[in-house]
Amino acid sequence: MRADPSDTAPPAGGPHRAPWKGAFPCVAAILVLFLAASSAPSPLYVIYQQQWQFTAWVLTVVFALYVFGLLGSLLVVGALSDHLGRRPVLAAAIGLEVVALVLFLVAGDVLVLSAARVLQGIATGAATTTLSATLVDLEPPHARGRAGVVTSVAPLTGLALGALGSGVLVEFGPARTQLVYALLLGGMALAAVVVALIPETSLRRPGAVASLRPRVAMPAHLRADIVPVVPVMIATWALAGMYLSLGPSVAAELLGLRNHLIGGVVVTLLTGTGALAVALLRSRSASSLLAPSSATLGLGTLLSLAGTTEDLVWLSAAGTVVAGFGFGASVLATFGTFARIARPHERSAVFALANIINYLGNSVPAVLGGIAVTALGLRTATVIYALAIALITFSAFALRLHQVRTTRRAVMAPCV
Repeated sequence: MRADPSDTAPPAGGPHRAPWKGAFPCVAAILVLFLAASSAPSPLYVIYQQQWQFTAWVLTVVFALYVFGLLGSLLVVGALSDHLGRRPVLAAAIGLEVVALVLFLVAGDVLVLSAARVLQGIATGAATTTLSATLVDLEPPHARGRAGVVTSVAPLTGLALGALGSGVLVEFGPARTQLVYALLLGGMALAAVVVALIPETSLRRPGAVASLRPRVAMPAHLRADIVPVVPVMIATWALAGMYLSLGPSVAAELLGLRNHLIGGVVVTLLTGTGALAVALLRSRSASSLLAPSSATLGLGTLLSLAGTTEDLVWLSAAGTVVAGFGFGASVLATFGTFARIARPHERSAVFALANIINYLGNSVPAVLGGIAVTALGLRTATVIYALAIALITFSAFALRLHQVRTTRRAVMAPCV
């Protein structure tokens, strides 16, 4: 059973301290900060590409390295704070993020940029799982469910704020490839202070080394529920991968929007709308969102593609907003499905599987898209990428409808 912060038993590592009222929002702010740092490089990729003269596929590989670092961290150290305590793992994650930000500051070539992204991915993976658990630990007794809402909304909010803030600083601030990272370093320093002040909410217990072994599973009794969800998971995160890696390049080269602020706006339209969708739809059941989220994601992708190919900025932006709403709804629907169907003893391994699907969908298509851009050109590759995502989402929509019909027949059969 999870240790309650209000327990009188002192946690390992020091005497018990009652949490102050601001602990919960401060921890939520750190979660937003980590995700903001992860999206901050997106508006800068175009500048890096111009300065260092590398191809689009190299750009997407740099993006994917962050995802692989994040995925590895989620799988290996995801449960470590349950054994060592929240504060030591958070302190280590902040320290690693600081090293990554320093590398971003001094980066002069793709190798240093790649190393920074890998370290940032590892730090973010360790931080997000631990911060999510800390929010549950600190959740007020009178507001049960608040932690779940925050952990759903905060990551997408952080992605939106990081990209937008970076775009503003790159366009209007000095030292455009350093200022955003310097400010983020200041934010991490404040985060370290907060972590030092918050109470330890998880008792130290044995098994830390054993917890490092990744556990991934798709139990046979869950396959009928998981398989129809996989296409929309892949499409959702493939779209996010395209926007976070190639989105600013598409805006600059195909739509003629060379203002670096636009690179941040492109990402924000998708992820910010996604965060809004999560907040608005949080009380809806996962099963009721699966089909609509697939349809909305596919429709928004096609609208955005039409706007891009016809040089209609307003249509591309509108399509991105529609796709963003589908993005947020699908995140709720897919994770809600995994949470609903997994038994308590299966949840860790099943959610590890969900993370693998999501982040492979986020990285592999982006890299393939980068290769296609190099071989076919940005416009042709963008069309192929968007059509592939739309096809996958509409396939997911059809699978969901088939699943609903099959379930209804099974329920109605005994009554006939």
